[in-house]
Amino acid sequence: MSAPRAAVAARNDSYPETLDHEDVVVHRGHRSGLYSFVAVHSTVRGPSLGGCRMWGYEDSRQALRDALRLSRAMTFKSAVADLPLGGGKGVIMTPPGVTLSSRQRIDALLDFGDTVDSVGGRYITAEDVGTSSRDMRVIAQRTRHVAGLPRPMGGSGDPSPFTALGVEAAIRACCERVFGSAGLRGRTVAVVGLGHVGSRVAKRCARAGATLVLSDIDPRKRRLADELGASWTPPDGALELDVDVLAPCALGGVLDHDTVPALRCQIVAGAANNQLAGESIADLLAARDILWAPDFVANAGGIINIAEELHGYDPAAARRRVRRIGEILLEIFDRAAAAGTTPLSAAEDLARTRLRTQI
Repeated sequence: MSAPRAAVAARNDSYPETLDHEDVVVHRGHRSGLYSFVAVHSTVRGPSLGGCRMWGYEDSRQALRDALRLSRAMTFKSAVADLPLGGGKGVIMTPPGVTLSSRQRIDALLDFGDTVDSVGGRYITAEDVGTSSRDMRVIAQRTRHVAGLPRPMGGSGDPSPFTALGVEAAIRACCERVFGSAGLRGRTVAVVGLGHVGSRVAKRCARAGATLVLSDIDPRKRRLADELGASWTPPDGALELDVDVLAPCALGGVLDHDTVPALRCQIVAGAANNQLAGESIADLLAARDILWAPDFVANAGGIINIAEELHGYDPAAARRRVRRIGEILLEIFDRAAAAGTTPLSAAEDLARTRLRTQI
């Protein structure tokens, strides 16, 4: 594990995870020997949907923690977006720092498919960090409970462009609230994490006229900074940049009692899941007058796109619904201001209201 990842993992151990899930399945694959986890947080509004994350974890506690936190966030994400879905997540735990061979990867995906199928349709998987729509084709050999398949197979394909579109809408809504204008021209935006989604967020912000600072643990991603005319900074200091908007687009848990006091931005809005190490961090951000877009709202574009598969996939309809993320955020900010609370509390209250109406 790299130093930044190790530091995040160590800090997150200080923020215990609540167990309020319907099901948690742990399975050791007979083909790969790797452990996979499926966490079903809620099926109140419909089958739980959430991506399959393939990642190298130091120990099983970290993998299970990811499955628990991410599945819970998916419940709130679907509810706030008013989707007929619940929240779930899948994790394939690989050895840290080890690249699987093609055969090992296929075996791991087939094993994960068996794990998904064992839940009997209460969990639908899709791609996430470390997996792709091509991987979904492999998983689909073992279960039919797969979304986000390539378009030739009737799915919606790669959801990352839609996630990035939603994050841009979130950034614009935050700018409208803080600066009085949703325009990004003349704004400085730091995008931290340049994977499938983060790179697209950077490109969208560049096209909108923002001044960019980019960062990633992979120095090869610096090519994107050169391509976009952006500045580059190492990840260790990326959270402390003096910018208008910080867009965390890598792994979660980066905002905690150590990092938030060092922030020099006015807005945090990005694609990363579970950005807060604990819910108390939302109060710390508010105390510093930093507007935070709840991650499960800002990054909902991917699941909104996948949900369109339920009605016969229409990419134009998906884009229209994803752009509404900005409107949803403005409503959440209004609710928070009226109640004297944080955007996190307002967003969770909206989600809980919608969950209660389904019971």
